[in-house]
Formats: sequence, C-alpha cells, structure tokens
Amino acid sequence: MVSQSISTLAASQLLEKAASTNSSSIFIYDLAEHFGFGSLSKQLRGIEAGAAITHDLQTRTGAGLNLVGRLLEEGSSKDVQKNNLLSVYTTPNGLAVMVPSLAFLPKASITSRIILQVPTVSLVGQSLELSPTLAPVNAVFDSLPESVAILLSSTPQEIVDFGNLAYRISDFHVVHLFDHYGAGRELGHELVQTAPSESFVPLKEALGATGYTFFDYEGAPDASTVVVLLNGSLASSAKTLAKNKPGFGVLVVRVLRPWDGAALVSALPNSVQSIFVIDEVLTDGTQGTLYTDVLAACLDSKKKGPIVRASRIVPSRIHEFVNTPSAFINFLDNLAPGSALPVQSNVSKKLVFFSSPNSPISNLPNHVFNVFSRQQSIQVRSLTDYDFLSRPGAITTVRTVLAPKPLQGNYVPIQSELPLGKVTDRDPKADFIVVLDQSLLKTHAILDYIKTNSAILLFSSWSAPEVLTSLPENVLALARNKNIKIYNVNTNSLEAAYPSSDLLNIIGSLVFLRLYLGQTANESLLKKLASDIYGIPSEKLNTDKVNAKAWSALEEVDLVTSEGGQGKEGVETLKRIEFNAINPGFRENEPALPGAHIGSWHDAARHILFPDVYGIPKKLESEEEYPQNPALRPEIPERTYLVTCSVNRRLTPTDYDRNVFHLEFDTSGTGLKYAIGEALGVHGWNDADEILDFCSWYGVDPDRLITIPVPGGEGRVHTRTIFQALQQQIDLFGKPPKSFYGDLSKHATSKNDKLTLQFIASPEGSSMFKKLSEKDTVTFADVLKLYSSARPSIEILCELIGDIKPRHYSIASAQSVVGNRVDLLVVSVEWQAPSGSPRYGQCTRYLAGLRVGQKVTVSIKPSVMKLPPSDLQPLILAGLGTGAAPFRAFLQHRAMIKSQGKPVGPLYYYFGSRHQSKEYLYGEEIEAFILDQTITRAGLAFSRDGRKKVYIQHKMVEDGKELARMLYKDEGVFYLCGPTWPVPDVYEALVSGLVEHFNFNEKDAGDYLEGLKEEERYVLEVY
Repeated sequence: MVSQSISTLAASQLLEKAASTNSSSIFIYDLAEHFGFGSLSKQLRGIEAGAAITHDLQTRTGAGLNLVGRLLEEGSSKDVQKNNLLSVYTTPNGLAVMVPSLAFLPKASITSRIILQVPTVSLVGQSLELSPTLAPVNAVFDSLPESVAILLSSTPQEIVDFGNLAYRISDFHVVHLFDHYGAGRELGHELVQTAPSESFVPLKEALGATGYTFFDYEGAPDASTVVVLLNGSLASSAKTLAKNKPGFGVLVVRVLRPWDGAALVSALPNSVQSIFVIDEVLTDGTQGTLYTDVLAACLDSKKKGPIVRASRIVPSRIHEFVNTPSAFINFLDNLAPGSALPVQSNVSKKLVFFSSPNSPISNLPNHVFNVFSRQQSIQVRSLTDYDFLSRPGAITTVRTVLAPKPLQGNYVPIQSELPLGKVTDRDPKADFIVVLDQSLLKTHAILDYIKTNSAILLFSSWSAPEVLTSLPENVLALARNKNIKIYNVNTNSLEAAYPSSDLLNIIGSLVFLRLYLGQTANESLLKKLASDIYGIPSEKLNTDKVNAKAWSALEEVDLVTSEGGQGKEGVETLKRIEFNAINPGFRENEPALPGAHIGSWHDAARHILFPDVYGIPKKLESEEEYPQNPALRPEIPERTYLVTCSVNRRLTPTDYDRNVFHLEFDTSGTGLKYAIGEALGVHGWNDADEILDFCSWYGVDPDRLITIPVPGGEGRVHTRTIFQALQQQIDLFGKPPKSFYGDLSKHATSKNDKLTLQFIASPEGSSMFKKLSEKDTVTFADVLKLYSSARPSIEILCELIGDIKPRHYSIASAQSVVGNRVDLLVVSVEWQAPSGSPRYGQCTRYLAGLRVGQKVTVSIKPSVMKLPPSDLQPLILAGLGTGAAPFRAFLQHRAMIKSQGKPVGPLYYYFGSRHQSKEYLYGEEIEAFILDQTITRAGLAFSRDGRKKVYIQHKMVEDGKELARMLYKDEGVFYLCGPTWPVPDVYEALVSGLVEHFNFNEKDAGDYLEGLKEEERYVLEVY
C-alpha cells in the first residue's frame, strides 16, 4: 500500500522535496531560481540525509549538453544506486534554449533518466511582468525527441501528483510543466503527498494508477462547442466557467507527449460540432503545435469529425486573460455565443494586503493567515507577489481568499478569484483591503480593486484628519463614489509604545479582526481572541495591554463631512499594481532580481548576451537621421543629446564674489534643435572627490556593480558601478524631502535616531524639518551622517534618494544665428551653512568645472519666452543678472532679421546688475546692438555704482509713456526674466505708465496687464 501524508506547504515546495528525495543530482538553472524555484532544494541538501546534491547552472547557448553527457556516462556507484535520475529546474524560456541539446538524449531507462521540472512563468513585454505563458517553448515541442514525455499540471494537487509521478515513469524522460504563476505557490491547501516508491512503471500505467487520464473534459455532456487547451492557469479558469454554460465544454491536455489522438477523440462528447484549439504562440502568424495534433486526431477518426479551428493567443493576450478574467470570458463567449458566463462568486471572501518588504508590520498577512487557519470550518488560501519596478522600494501584494469547508466545485486560481490587472466592473474585487504602506494610496490605483460599500484598513504615520489632507483629491473622490470606509491606525504612536515588530504585527492582527468581524466585535471578544491565538500573557506579551491598544488605535476617516475638497490638490495619475518578481530573497539579505541589488558584471552581460531569455524585445532600427542614443538617461521621457563643451569662459573678474560664466556647446551630429526662448536641461554629475569620500565613509566599494530599477522607466533596469551611480544618477547631495526622514527611520538601529527621524517626518516635526532644510540646508549625505545608525544597504539607499533631476537654463543663443551651437549664461551658486561648511549648487558646480572637449548630456524644455508672431510688434525685454540669457537670443535673432533688410518693431532693453565694471553681462555685444539700433533704447541699471541705488523699475518709470503706448496701442510684448523680487515694482511701473498717460485707474490698469498674460504679451520667467 502506498504511504501518504497531508501537508500544508505550497505545491512547488512539495515538488522540490520530491525531487530532492528521488534524484541523484539536481541541476538548478539561474532562471528557475530567479523565479523562486530551487532555493528549498539547496536548503534540504544541508539539513536532510540523502537529499540530492545541487548544482547551479547558467542559461546560455548549449545549455543541457552537460546533462546529456552525464547520462551517457556509466556513472558512479552512487548514481547507479539512485538510478541516475537527474532533476533539472528551468523555465519555458530556459527549456527553449535547451531543446537543441536534448535532441542528443539517450533512450530513457530505469537507471538513466532526466526529469525537467519547469515552473511556467516568464517575463513578457517591455514592462517585464510575469506571465504563465507557454509561448516560448510551444514552437519547440516537436523538436524534443520521442523519448521525452511532456506532462502539464495546473492545480496544487495535480502539481504534487505529477511531480511524484515523473520519478516513477520508467520508459520516458519527462518534462513536467506546472503552474508556478499561481497554483504552485498558493498556501493553505491540504495536499496529499505520496511517499517515494522504488517501483518504476511505464507512463500509461503510472498515470492510470493515480487516477489521471491524458485528457480532462469539463462541461455539458451534449456540448456542441469545445475548447481544447494545454493544462495551466487558463485551463483551470476555463474549466470552472464551462460548468455553467449550456452547450459548451473544455478539454484540457494533461499529457502532450506521447500524443494519444484516440484518447482525445474518445474524451470529446459525441455531440461536438466545433473545436477551437487554443495555442499559446509568440506571434499571431505562428502555427501552434496543439492545433496540428488535434486536427490530425479528428481527421484520423473513423466517424465524421467536428470542424477544428485554430485560436492563437500571444503572451500579451495571455497576460490580459489571466489578470482580467472578464477579458477571458469575453474571448470564450465569442467562440461559443450564448448565455454569458458568470464572473462573481458570493461564496468566498477576498482580502488583499498591500505593503513594502521593509515595513515593520509586513508580517501582518501571515498573522491573519494563521488566525484563519486555526478555524476548522474555514478554508484559507494565500498568494504573495512582488512588484519591484512600478516604484522604488518594491511592493508586496498578498491575496487571501476565505471560503467555507468543504470547498465546492473545481479549483479556481486566486488570480481569477481576485485579479489585479486592468479590472472592469464585471471582474471580481476584494471585500476588504489592508494598506501597510501609506504612500501606495497616493501612487497606485488601490481603490480599483475593492468592491463598493467595503472597507480599507490603513496603517500610516498620519492621524485620521491628516489622511484627508495627504491623499490626492481624486483618490478621496473615488472612495466617496464607491462608498468606501477608510479606517486609519497611526503607526507612529504604536511604534513609540511597542518598538518590537512582533508586537506591532500582533496588534495589527487584532485591529484587523476588530474591523473584519464588524458589529459582532467587542473589546471582551477581542481580548478572548488575543488570549486564544497568542497564548498565555507573559512579561513580553501582556494581552490585556496589547488588546486595549488595538481597540483604541482604530480611527475612522470622515469622508462625508470632508466632501468638497480637503485632499491634496491636483489629480495624481495612479499606476496599477504589477507582478514582476516571485522571490524577494534570491540573494541573501538583498531583494531578488529584477529589483535593486549588488552584483557582478554578469548582471549586465547576461541581458546583452541573452535578451530572448529575459524577454527583452529586440531593438528596432530607427529611421531618424539622428536616433536617440539609448545610453543617455533612458529613464526620462525627454529626448536627450550628447553635446561637447567648446567654450567655458568666466565673464566676471576673478576677484569678484560672483562667478558668472559663459558656456558654448557644439551640437554637430546630434540633431539637437531649439527655438528662441527655450531652456536647456543639463543632466549634471556630482563631484567625484565627494563621492569617493562618501563611499569611504559609508564603507562601500565604489568599483562594485549595482543594478537599479529605473524610476518611471517602464520596468527597465541598468547596471553600473556604485561610483557611477552616485556620481551620475543618484541625487546624494540634493535636498531631502520630509518623507526621506520617515523612510530612513526604518533602518535606524539607535532608538534615539529612530525616534528623531520619525519625529521630523511627522506633522509635529515641521519646524525641525524646516530648520534642517532651509537654514542648515542639509543634503541626503548630511542626514546620513547626522543619524549614523540609520545605514540602509547602498542599493536601498539609492532607491530611497532617487535620481538627480536635470537643471534647466535659458538658452542664450539663437540657432538661426549660431548654427550647430547652444550657449548658456550661468552663475555659480555658492553659500555657507550655519555650521561653516561650504555649499554648492549641484549643477552649476558641475558646469563651472567643465573642460573644453568634455561631453554633456542635455535635453530641451519648452518655455513661455516666445517671440510674438509679427516682427513688427514692439519688444520690451527686462533681465536681471543671468536673466539676460534668453534676451541675448532675442537680440541675435532681431539683428539677423534687421541685417536682411526686413522691417522690425522697436526693442527696449532693460538690464540690471550690481556693477557695470564687473557684471555688465555681454556688455560689448549690447553696446554693438545699441549702435546698429537693434536696441532702440537701453535702460541699464547698476545698483551699486552710484550714490543712490537704481534698479530697472526706475528706468522703466522714466520710459513710462513709451512703454504704455507700446503695450496699449502697438500690440507690444513685455518679458521679464530673473529673480522674483522686482516683479511687484516692475508691475507698478507699468501700471503707473498706463494710469498717467492713458487715463486708466489703477484697478483697470492692473486688469489690463492681467489680460495681457492671457494673450502671452506679459510674460514672466522668474525664479
């Protein structure tokens, strides 16, 4: 009699245990381990006697040849004793690479066989999301030798049974494709595990002994339309849907090779008239393997067969069908018109937990799972996914489904019961959502996944009133429209009272139970539950105090009385949750690929050498004359260019306290084009010496490689040295926002540092934050040194800080005049902090240090500073200091037009600085423009040269009549560029001109200038 046991481990884990017990060696390819399959086998090798030895391998051309060679050897005595069963872990992409090598496999025998355990999960599309698609391997099924059997499993129990079955088959090598996208990782199933057997039997006998057949039919016994598809995640969903659609059936293929056409025909109902064969293919034009098999079987049948049609679905459609069940339902309804298939189920209750891996209460979903697992009448299932790419820092999503025992009907994957794709009104939604990271409500469309009239439990650093002022108004509006109740728990007060994360999770689970149980919950019931679940009170766990804290911590956010717009202004574009990682601990103490991690040059090289394996699309040839260089800041939406510094000349004397300098960049061969008045975005670098000093202090090797997910980069990652990342990308010497202090507090080991950082991040710490930010002008690096016990790993630090933003400078040249060149006028930003340490503007320091010939990455930003449509319109240009930059371009352009003999309108130029002898910027050019009458009148104000300070507004008052006439009578345009402080005085000068010379009163004159703004004739670019 076969020995059996019941286990609550995930099916994939039981599969690894079976492989470890039955194999002589296990070969783990990198792709499988990246997707969370293989780590347990390595652990078992170290803790269980007789567990198979494991070998790490890389997926590359020729993969599998070493395995074939191993089978062709006679083997050691140990191999013979264990029947030389070799287990291999890889993915569909990896299997596709191995197929040419597997063609050389020797005939399978009891003493020499290979078992490939293949978790069906692959990266798809530019977003690098995970999908259960079989498309990568579909095209090569027929290339496998006849000695290879192909088994497919989709439910947790099937995965366990087929995993064990593969080691009992005596006459075939085996490829076992199992659903690791969902079913294989679900927790909570009571799975029957069969003990290892020493008997080996042929495939058909082994399959029959377990009660399985080659094909599994579900649906109407008199179905006229049948869909045939390979076993997997979609098949599980299709079988459930088929039970409730008259005249419709689903035939699932469990054994693809050896193919048994007669068994397929006998499994079909006699009434079938149309067969639709769903083939998962890479492109619409690819012929699927399954279609040709089914068609041949039906043609070989002695009776008149049904019409067989191909229905090909590409990876993007599969991804859509899995994550948006209504889309799959629509697809099936189109194949077999009739009554619509039901989507919603009222039997189960669905919960979703959203958090970040570093949250102190990230273990709360496990606590809740354990609470419900104790209930004999409840079946609880759970599935955990990770999103490392839609935002820095990663998102953990835990879906939990509760249902009464015993379960009714077929197995339904959690992703079908509770999808997180682009859900519609027809798709199932959560009954209850728990948010453990408050920022997710501001960045992601969490509310799309919850039913109307439901509740959200939010753990945040906010009080209930602060939730209303912190969340975007469109999020609050959606909550009101769906009648969602939001309940808040202030984690700052909890952490202050209970710094232990274990206690925080216990309190969190009790708060959850209070809210989830609804009106039946009271303090005494919660106290009893706390005692029952967490045991007898002790010094470390006083259940009375913990329960009282849990009862008092919950606050309802009043969305009704706040209606009318207390939320954060502006409409935030909310992202959807993505699924792009399974194993967050692939590297010890570091997040898994594709998130941020420290690595070697292999991380960069493997994406270049094996793009198909990683699902990276091939780059198409660009038809542009000057295509975008993909190496230039690919994470930003603007087009970037690599220009060359040709001139870097200081304009002010070296003994003057302001360093104003002129830059020229050669744009030849870049395709860079710009218009008058536009700005140049400069992607500056941090100072190299300061980066090296920081690396030395922080204890990191600047030459080690780091792979960082690109913010806003559609799932892209890039690999560079730590020095390059800190110098060229990470804003280490930028100004930290308030949220950084809260994020950093999670990494502090000193209690004082932790509490101080939490205080600064709280509303009560606003004054301290303001002092640090505005008076002390601290940088990210300064904060790390102030609170030195908070030292996250360098890859996490990079994600916490974020990218250097481009600084924009008005272009000081007209391309119509200078050609392949762009000029800038820049002043170095330097000051001294109260501590006495010097401070520098990050980008101006970078620009000031540029050498001739040095390359610079730049982009173009449109500006409000535009020329009017007619050259005859008068121009009034007012610039202070480097605010003269765009007006140099204006003057160059006007001078060129004038030199061509074309008529132009008058141009009044006002310029202000401290001293004419030291800061008359482009003075020689201005004087030349005055002489050739490009400038009709110049109002030059040098405030420190005379006994009385004179500013440009004084010069404008002198010309009040002419300025008013140009603006009121001649369609003139006024421009001001520079600091904000003179704006009110300049405004008053123009108003006084209109009042004095054109009979306006002050109010009407002010209204007239406001109207000019709408006409783009009163233009301010101030900073």
